[in-house]
Amino acid sequence: MSETPQFLDYRTAFDMAPIGLVISRNRLMVDCNQQVLDMFGATREQLVGQSFEVLYPTHDEFERTGARIVASLNGNGWYADERVMKRTGGPRRGELFWCHVSGRALNPRQPHAAGIWSFEDLSARRQLKADLTAREREIAALLIEGLTSKQIGKRLDISPRTVDVYRARLMRKYDAATTPLLVQKLLSA
Repeated sequence: MSETPQFLDYRTAFDMAPIGLVISRNRLMVDCNQQVLDMFGATREQLVGQSFEVLYPTHDEFERTGARIVASLNGNGWYADERVMKRTGGPRRGELFWCHVSGRALNPRQPHAAGIWSFEDLSARRQLKADLTAREREIAALLIEGLTSKQIGKRLDISPRTVDVYRARLMRKYDAATTPLLVQKLLSA
């Protein structure tokens, strides 16, 4: 039996993937690849064994995202969104940036028990206004996904009217007269 060529080695594929990958158990990072370490400016010791919470701007955003994942997971255990994350180390420590996160819970009935997640840094294409609140960041991310006020309200467990108030704030901050223009500015800010 011949040796498996290096390009067929699953560990090598995980480590060399062109996107950040994390394996999780109970919202703890069990393993991650070099892309994740580079993206978050962290060392392996700073992430492996730690809660995903260290990658979020606030504890509340970590909790709300966890609840949103549980509520939005499809029947096969898949989930994806764009959210604001926080760099944990390096010269850009504490910097907030837009990140596309997608992944799969290995058991859809226990969404946080075990999963694999991919992370893509969107900061080269999308800048974040520094003066947005945590809730404004959440609503901006959901507007980018194309959700209505009613859908956003349901996801975040707030009233559609409250969503409209936050949308109006975002429209003022981004000088956008309409929601489509706001989304366009959020995507190209």
